[in-house]
Amino acid sequence: MPTLSYKYRIEPNRMQAGALSGMLADFCQLYNAALQQRIEAYRRRSICLQYGNQALELKAVRCAAPALARWSFSSEQQVLRRLDKTFKAFFARGRGFPRFRASARYHAAEFRVGDGLTIRKNRRLGFVGVPGDIKVRWHRELPRKPSSAILTRQAGKWSIVFHVAVDVVERAGPDSVGIDFGLTSLIALSNGETEKRPNWTKRAAKELRRRQRAVARCKRGSNTRKKRKAALARFHAHVANRRRHHLHKISRNIVNRFGRIAVEDLNIKGLARAMLAKHVADASWAQLAAMLDYKAASAGVEFVRVDPRGTSQQCPQCGQVAAKALDQRRHRCDCGADIDRDVAAAMVVHFRAFGFWPGAGLESLSERVAA
Repeated sequence: MPTLSYKYRIEPNRMQAGALSGMLADFCQLYNAALQQRIEAYRRRSICLQYGNQALELKAVRCAAPALARWSFSSEQQVLRRLDKTFKAFFARGRGFPRFRASARYHAAEFRVGDGLTIRKNRRLGFVGVPGDIKVRWHRELPRKPSSAILTRQAGKWSIVFHVAVDVVERAGPDSVGIDFGLTSLIALSNGETEKRPNWTKRAAKELRRRQRAVARCKRGSNTRKKRKAALARFHAHVANRRRHHLHKISRNIVNRFGRIAVEDLNIKGLARAMLAKHVADASWAQLAAMLDYKAASAGVEFVRVDPRGTSQQCPQCGQVAAKALDQRRHRCDCGADIDRDVAAAMVVHFRAFGFWPGAGLESLSERVAA
């Protein structure tokens, strides 16, 4: 049973917003104190503390620090688990030692629904330590009672993200599709369809420069600079929301139409270090692939990632390699093929994932496969 996230805007009043901000600040101090304890324990005694060691001391810490005792005990346990996950990720990758967090950049807290966070009968939210009930914009109904939630603060706006286990709903079509990610076209489908890249960053560049100049002209540490920085953050969030909304519509349309989906397993981080880094980041291929992945899982759709090497060089009609430069946007081969470069790559992705070319059917594989 897959678990989906349902995000809702919440509207705390001034007193409630101040309490929520204070809660995040206290959680940030707890995170930093736990990190410092781990560092000192290893430096002085060569002891590697784990989550269990620090969780046993949490009650004593709450007694010594009344500010922490105001908030939910289980949510403070989640802060320690968050630090433990960070250390495990560090040991797994061998780099990126956990760092201390600034309270101004600590924007999320985890809760168990019914323990620290309660959905009232009046459909408002109650948090331990926060006065009153907080209004929620229920723009859609929850399919069932959530098990956990994350409180987030983004560009001065508060949201709650519920985690809900949902049943798989079979609503996929019978067809299969291969998808090629690109910069000229955001995606190209193996059936010949393409989706133009909106280029959100370029469209927002003028307004972004104006707001960045306004920040640069302000004196550091002044109240005016804080206001300008907040306005800049809100604009960045607005652009990100438009991009995410567009990707949601594309991914939902594809999942509703096709029963099997194949995409390129691209190394996005490697591509983001190249000369086209700005355009790669604006295209948000990783975000689109993640949306397709979880939406396919909830709809009973097969989702496959394939090796992207050579997909744009292989001919989808004869199977031979037809090398071409990046600026050559048409695939032309000696066999007579003349197809859009991205569509041809999508057809190759489809073949690598499912073993047959688009439109061929499962029982009529190409002759060059047997060869």
